[in-house]
Amino acid sequence: MQIRPIESTDNEALAKVIRTALAEFGANKPGTVYFDPTTDALFELFQTPGSYYFVAINENKVVGGCGIFPTENLPNGTCELVKLYVSKDARGIGLGKQLMEQSMSWAKENGYTQVYLESMPELAKAVSIYEKVGFKALDHPLGNSGHDGCDIWMLKTL
Repeated sequence: MQIRPIESTDNEALAKVIRTALAEFGANKPGTVYFDPTTDALFELFQTPGSYYFVAINENKVVGGCGIFPTENLPNGTCELVKLYVSKDARGIGLGKQLMEQSMSWAKENGYTQVYLESMPELAKAVSIYEKVGFKALDHPLGNSGHDGCDIWMLKTL
């Protein structure tokens, strides 16, 4: 397994990993990244200053990814953990946690002091992992992610 920065050639494979995972869990609904046009252009999206995206590769195949993004209107020093998805055949080996920790490490090294994320009940297993690494539930969203289909909001101090 290799983890590396996103490349322009990763867009199609990452969009497939993300949409397949959301469909598997019944979370392919409006107001989520499933319908977000940026899901098809992640390399371009992650050229935004203050953002970074890691891609997991296994046997020359994209099997997951996770990133940090400076979502609009978040509190100072806060970034968003975004688009953490792992394909079915690469789950259960700690890859999601590894991608998340590498992303949060990058965030801390680049001056962020808090990480925010949004999720949904359909992704309960992911939410339990977020809790295990120190994310705390919020009772309202922060910033302007545009994903009104998410109703779980969490924050972690780095």
